[in-house]
Amino acid sequence: MSDTKDSAAAGPAGPEGDAPPKTAKQLEKEAKKQAKLDKLKQKQDKLAEKASKPKDKKDKPESKRPERPAGVTTYDVETPAGERKDTTCALPDAYSPQYVEAAWYDWWEKQGFFSPDYGRKPGEVNPKGQFVMVIPPPNVTANLHLGHALTNSVEDAITRWHRMKGRSALWVPGCDHAGIATQVVVEKRLMREQKLTRHDLGRDKFVEKVWEWKNEKGHLIYEQLRRLGSSLDWSRVSFTMDPMLARAVTESFVLLHDEGRHLPQSAARQLELLAEIGHLRHRVLTHCPATPSLGSCRPLTAPPPPQVEKRELPGRTLLSVPGYKEKVEFGVLVSFAYRVEGTDEELVVATTRVETMLGDTAVAVHPDDKRYAHLHGKFVTHPFVERRLPIVCDSFVEMEFGTGAVKITPAHDPNDYEVGKRHNLPFLTMMTDEGRITDDCGQFSGMPRFEARRAVLAALKEKGLYKETKDNPMVVPICTRSKDIIEPLIKPQWYVRCDEMAADAMAVVKSGELRIIPEAHEKTWFRWMTDIRDWCISRQLWWGHRIPAYYVTVSDDSVPRGEETDGNYWETDGHYWVSGRTEEEARQKAAARFNVPAEKVALRQDPDVLDTWYSSALFPFSVFGWPDQTEDLKRFYPTSLLETGHDIIFFWVARMVFFGRKLLGKLPFKEVYFHAMVCDAHGRKMSKSLGNVIDPLDVIRGISLEGLHKLLQENTNLDPAEVKRAMQGQKEDYPKGIPECGTDALRFALCAYTGAIYRQVGTSTWTCCVSRATASSATSSGTPPKFAMLYLGDDFRPSEQLPAAGGGEWSEAALDAHLTEHSYVGGWRPTAADARLCRRLRDAPRPPAAVRRWRNHVAALADEWHTWPAESGGSEADPMDRWILSRLSAATEACDAGFVNYDFPSATTACYNFWLYDLCDVYLEAIKPVFAGDDAARKESARQVLYTCLETGLRLISPFMPFISEELFQRLPRRTAACPPSICVTAYPEPAEVGYGRDSMGQVWGIAGQGTKMAAYRDAGLESDVEFAQKVVHAVRSMRAQYNLPNKTRAQLVLRCADTETAERLRRLEAAVTTLSYSASVQVDGEPPAGCAIATVSDKCEAHLLLKGLVDPEKERLRLEKRRAQLDATLEKLSAQMAMSDYESKVPQDVRAANTEKHGQLATEIESLVRGLQHLLAL
Repeated sequence: MSDTKDSAAAGPAGPEGDAPPKTAKQLEKEAKKQAKLDKLKQKQDKLAEKASKPKDKKDKPESKRPERPAGVTTYDVETPAGERKDTTCALPDAYSPQYVEAAWYDWWEKQGFFSPDYGRKPGEVNPKGQFVMVIPPPNVTANLHLGHALTNSVEDAITRWHRMKGRSALWVPGCDHAGIATQVVVEKRLMREQKLTRHDLGRDKFVEKVWEWKNEKGHLIYEQLRRLGSSLDWSRVSFTMDPMLARAVTESFVLLHDEGRHLPQSAARQLELLAEIGHLRHRVLTHCPATPSLGSCRPLTAPPPPQVEKRELPGRTLLSVPGYKEKVEFGVLVSFAYRVEGTDEELVVATTRVETMLGDTAVAVHPDDKRYAHLHGKFVTHPFVERRLPIVCDSFVEMEFGTGAVKITPAHDPNDYEVGKRHNLPFLTMMTDEGRITDDCGQFSGMPRFEARRAVLAALKEKGLYKETKDNPMVVPICTRSKDIIEPLIKPQWYVRCDEMAADAMAVVKSGELRIIPEAHEKTWFRWMTDIRDWCISRQLWWGHRIPAYYVTVSDDSVPRGEETDGNYWETDGHYWVSGRTEEEARQKAAARFNVPAEKVALRQDPDVLDTWYSSALFPFSVFGWPDQTEDLKRFYPTSLLETGHDIIFFWVARMVFFGRKLLGKLPFKEVYFHAMVCDAHGRKMSKSLGNVIDPLDVIRGISLEGLHKLLQENTNLDPAEVKRAMQGQKEDYPKGIPECGTDALRFALCAYTGAIYRQVGTSTWTCCVSRATASSATSSGTPPKFAMLYLGDDFRPSEQLPAAGGGEWSEAALDAHLTEHSYVGGWRPTAADARLCRRLRDAPRPPAAVRRWRNHVAALADEWHTWPAESGGSEADPMDRWILSRLSAATEACDAGFVNYDFPSATTACYNFWLYDLCDVYLEAIKPVFAGDDAARKESARQVLYTCLETGLRLISPFMPFISEELFQRLPRRTAACPPSICVTAYPEPAEVGYGRDSMGQVWGIAGQGTKMAAYRDAGLESDVEFAQKVVHAVRSMRAQYNLPNKTRAQLVLRCADTETAERLRRLEAAVTTLSYSASVQVDGEPPAGCAIATVSDKCEAHLLLKGLVDPEKERLRLEKRRAQLDATLEKLSAQMAMSDYESKVPQDVRAANTEKHGQLATEIESLVRGLQHLLAL
């Protein structure tokens, strides 16, 4: 190796071995090279020696900390829970959500920032007002999904904004007991772990098991809410089964039921009459059967409409049904015949559920159908049971449909139920709650319903009564919880009459007392309230609020017993039912009603529980202690706002309005804001039963595709086929899994996409949005702020006052009075302040007389503006400092207006644009020469402005991104020692109170002494100037890119202007244009030298960039000609397509529009290349 080196160092030998002598410079160069090689060899030898040496475990103790993924930085400083995070250590090199989001939430919570009484005595009135909101309580059964994350991101942003506005902000947390879902989960667990059903335990023991599960798992959702940064007052957390809330449920039922009993009743409508809570009613309900013997542990109850999927079938379809090994046939219409009694004549009917013929009690025909006129009043015979079925005439029958004869099963079809009532038909139940055929159905008794379907069909064929089966498009209702087929059954249920409450709910919206946002949802509100049905509030479950109603039996022969059916106590006229807050109260009511001693009264409580939506409807006031008149109730009810998804506008929102008005005489909230819905990439609502649910923690932390698959496989609600389809969907939507995004990025993304009224935020959409927000968050915590803090320096101390607004701090009266006594703003001669203020006032419609005279005079001297001296008292503020403060003012106004109007996309866009484009892309670049220079006063001015931008900008984004804003805020110095300890209780930036900053005139009047009011900085004229300067910069950068000029290569720039006003605008911003365009110098209105590339900025400005000596003309010519050839070929091909004779008729409009746009872009680029080639030829 060394021999090779030595020979190389000696230099190449000549033909005869003689080498020419080397110069001293060559020998010096070779010596340096050899020294580097020797150093490299020493390093390699050292590494080799270290690698061969056996490792000594004592040299370095093993780390107890688990390995973290490569590139992930975590916060590892020992910080006790609830203590303030250590911000003296440096930020990570790259944005790390795990680092940024650590420790802050525990500190916020311990400091009491989320309490409405923070900074005040408990109960003390806040002169700035209060904001109160309750959380839409999530179900206790499962993890949150992205829909919950959207809800909580929006609600937390609203709450934090109100808190930062100085109001007493209270956001009440809570959780819903989720009757059906929770009972299913616990029953499955019981079966899986102990092979027991709830019936094996009994009701009381089973409910104890549910409470055990709730106490074990119920905290998980609260931990997720904390991870999302939700600023909830945890001292007021509520669970809908807590004693306080359960008492409110009982009280409301008793009050409404007692009121209902005292309404006048009509004997003709005794069964149907309902009061607010009326009596038991028989009605055909959608019922979800469950067969324990078939291995099901699903509860037997009527699922609410949101839990019923209406699956459309095009025709014959085989569906998997829980509890059945073979698939069941749906989507067909079976025709069979009944024989007319005493004749051989047959009456053919058709049905989609042939097994229900076991419960038929009549056949209906239209009274005007002449085909069956001879059968009026006659009977048909049932083929399997001893039953005569009358042939009734009813106009609901469609003569043209099928045979014009319809089988009537009053107990198993809503339409047949109405026919049965009109004709006093028997209501025969042929199916049990468990989905089995009842015992009075002969050979089919005890069969599961769909096995009976096959058996009935076979028996009809055997008797010769079967006619045909044909395809029939239909809708099959499926329970989303159990995947079972919903069965219509007649059952006695408790109902709430809603017509009067609905009329009142419409009235408060029409009057403006209740505001619905967006207003488009008012149509949905009125549609639900019109012709509203009574609300069925009873559920056949064990978990929930048991109905406080009792069936009365009196041990006295003078009191007749109530009606009982098959041993059940379902007397439905209400006379034998009492309600009570306790059983003893109910007994006393019964004794008084029947005029007997209390000891002769026996009570049996209704086994059903109340609909989960019932307790949720009381949530806005039950959480504050109603029915007791607590201090919290007096102080916080009614609340300020309800924020939720528009999918539960009726099931929850309307019912809260019903009960709030009925029970307390007040609306539960003043405004309702409905956000968009989060759907998957295919437009479907996220649902655990579909397997498309995304846990927000998986977005925050990131998850692999394999991890997503594992979560799907653990979802026991899905059958294998559904799991397979869902896994395929995950492969398509998340081929690489979900990257770590962090809480702030997720919140920002979700809030940014809430604008459209009925928008469905698909996962593909929010994935892009999260990526964008992640970039924004990284920008906010990464390099630019680091540079900014480097510019500030360790010894920087912000001024106690905000930077001067740069002139113009005049009220209308003050400016008029000043100019009455002075010739100019700066005294008796014009200064730069006059020029700047005149520009800001150029669009003012009618200023006062003295101001108008001054403005006209100064405007006439516009050509001389650039020669005027600086304003008295010091030099004029740098235009880029004033510009960034003006952009900060605009962002402040947009954010504040966004929160006021619930326009969160506008607010997030304003934050994003300010941080990424205005501050990082423009201002920080523009002030680099300032900090590279020696002007100490200019540096200090820039530091004060930069600090104001950072500190105010962080306060702007804090409601959306609380963690990153707190992290950076704590690393900034404070203006005064009295500043609040956390950004979440620091004042939100305020725009002016007088419509300031909306036009040029508004930037002058009324801005003096506004303190933190940001509108004092707004200068629309200056923003227009900088916008024009940025057009120049973009044009120059495009030229540089066209000629492959690197940024470090500086070129001379000459700007030719068509008028003096344009020249003056650019002259004032000459330094910024020089820096941002990477130019060596900028000359405004100079004579461009030969060898320049030219770009037209506008009709009033051309940019001339000197390229001579900086580029190789021949090399660039070849490159541009090659590019032009490519563009010419593309344009020719596109033009040929567009010139085809059938182009207009065959090509879709959107494609034609895209082609037209592309054609124009190609033509423009070619034109630019032609100009570039011409410029090169001139070099």
